[in-house]
Amino acid sequence: MEKELPPLVPGTLYLVATPIGNLEDITLRALRVLKQADLVAAEDTRHTGMLLKHYGIQKPLLSYFKFNEARRSEELLERLAKGQTIALVTDAGSPGISDPGTRVVRAAIAAGFRVEPVPGPCALVAGLTASGLPTNEFHFVGFLPVKSGARQRELARLIQLPGTLVLYESPHRVDRLLADLTELAPDRTVVLARELTKRFEEFIRGTAKELHAKFREARWRGEFVVMIAPSDFGDSTLNTQNNSSALRRIDTSSS
Repeated sequence: MEKELPPLVPGTLYLVATPIGNLEDITLRALRVLKQADLVAAEDTRHTGMLLKHYGIQKPLLSYFKFNEARRSEELLERLAKGQTIALVTDAGSPGISDPGTRVVRAAIAAGFRVEPVPGPCALVAGLTASGLPTNEFHFVGFLPVKSGARQRELARLIQLPGTLVLYESPHRVDRLLADLTELAPDRTVVLARELTKRFEEFIRGTAKELHAKFREARWRGEFVVMIAPSDFGDSTLNTQNNSSALRRIDTSSS
């Protein structure tokens, strides 16, 4: 006999992590919450609608994104006050991690409502754990400023911090980021994680100077997690891994 799953708690805001690429990465708990919630608040209702359709879930959807957060937060609190259960999702990953969500979470906490995380896929964690860089101390800063002066000043400050630095960056700005880093710390070890969990997932390792040169030639596409090693990191292990991979590619191509 199948065990009956517990119902959701009325008046609770559930923060549901969704796949960052591979749909198999969604958790059983996330599916249960999405099925049982009274409402799904989504960064992009069209994107989330396709996700729910894939899993055979039909639920009312309400848009919640950067430019309507203030108005929507009030509406969501009103629904929580009526005892409704709300699942908050973004297009990919965990709400509030360089995505909408923080504002309504703070408002719900201030109003005394229960906020419950439903953990799952996160590009930050996926990239960092497979990077080969130190994970005992790291600093995540999301996206750097768009304007070049502000970006350079912030990057100069951040690379002085101990531990691994983790950034998100869009494909059309990675080249500028690597150029800035090459000026500031050309020999610093960098790992680019591209298209995580997707078909063309790739980890590209090297110094800032090396990767800047490679990027200008290859022009990689896709979303990036950029990880910068601390200044005292020894990159002999990464170099060995890269050399082994290169030798395997040579052997394969010559066979």
